[in-house]
Amino acid sequence: MIDFVATFIVFFAVIDPVGTVPVFIAVTQGFDTKAKRKIALISSAVAALVLLFFVAVGELILTAMSIPLSAFQIAGGIVLFLFALSMIFGESKPEEETRLAEKHHETAFFPLAVPSIAGPGAMLAAVLMTENAKVEIGQQVQIAGVMISVVLLTMVLMLMASSIHRLIGNAGASVVSRVMGLILAAVATTNTLAGISSYFNL
Repeated sequence: MIDFVATFIVFFAVIDPVGTVPVFIAVTQGFDTKAKRKIALISSAVAALVLLFFVAVGELILTAMSIPLSAFQIAGGIVLFLFALSMIFGESKPEEETRLAEKHHETAFFPLAVPSIAGPGAMLAAVLMTENAKVEIGQQVQIAGVMISVVLLTMVLMLMASSIHRLIGNAGASVVSRVMGLILAAVATTNTLAGISSYFNL
């Protein structure tokens, strides 16, 4: 049995459902309610498929390339840490990806599905948290279920985007994003230390 609360917090931090709301609002300006609902459903489905792909074959790809998981864990931890620092000190997710949305005029696939929901941090977390040598198949299924629940929560928030945005505004979403960045930095540090311990058999 996995720690559902800890797993949920990790995926909530890397996916950042609240931070997706301003992005969704930006990319769906000018669309009617029916179109917005369709965009929310499509982007959530695509993001879920991308993340499940990394859960299923991410480690197999690393094995085929002769990359030990511990090395990927160290690299992934460093990347996650840098990603977390950008969330804390740089542009927050809402600010950065809203700008992307306004620039490229994309909808469901970019930047909503990737990288807003299924971003680099979420992909790395999906691989690292389902390591075949340490995590049984049943536990991997549970982890994938928690991950999908966060994606579904993101979809619900997108469907309620207008109300949420009126409630917390861009500033509130930025605050949540920075708090999630701090949590993610701690998770990244833990992953890096665990990878170093595993690689050097400490």
